[in-house]
Amino acid sequence: MGLFGKDWNIVAIIFEKADMYRVNGNRGKGGDATKIRDNVKAHPRTIFWAVFDQKGGLLESAPGAGQNSIPTRCLTQLIREVHTNQSVRQVLASLEKGESDKLSKPLVWTGYPSEAERGYTPPK
Repeated sequence: MGLFGKDWNIVAIIFEKADMYRVNGNRGKGGDATKIRDNVKAHPRTIFWAVFDQKGGLLESAPGAGQNSIPTRCLTQLIREVHTNQSVRQVLASLEKGESDKLSKPLVWTGYPSEAERGYTPPK
């Protein structure tokens, strides 16, 4: 928060299916930034959310309401890697440049749960 109020980039990792999550990014200013953050935190499919300033600095982050939809190992790895993930960095770069105030793309990530972790059993 500077002299002119909040100008945040809010990023959410949203559960789509067991082997695909989505990076949703929103740029918000002032009171709208707080509303966006609060909505992202409460969204039932948000696995993890983070708030960044316009220079890419992390202001706050936490697991979201949908954190129980993925294995604990995956959540732990996602929390550790999300700030450096290429998909997240691309979304942030676009938001920081003002190319868009909303952006969504699939999360390219090597930490998705294995078939065993998802409970998959191959047909006999």
